[in-house]
Amino acid sequence: MNLQHLVKMANQIGDFFSTMPDRAQAEKDLAAHIKRFWEPRMRRALLEYVEQEGGSELSEIVLAAVKAHTADLQVAVQ
Repeated sequence: MNLQHLVKMANQIGDFFSTMPDRAQAEKDLAAHIKRFWEPRMRRALLEYVEQEGGSELSEIVLAAVKAHTADLQVAVQ
């Protein structure tokens, strides 16, 4: 999994949702988008990046959304 590509994609998604007037709803919708459209390996890599490295290359809204909605984004262990 190319982490830099995932970060870039997450930040592009964040750019879209950052235009919403309700910040809390934007973060919720951003997390829902990632959950809906990213495959489990991609979500797992993003969550690990935030947990282990702090997610410093993610935009503010993406990092906030991931932290606030980690439980929703977690992938079930198979």
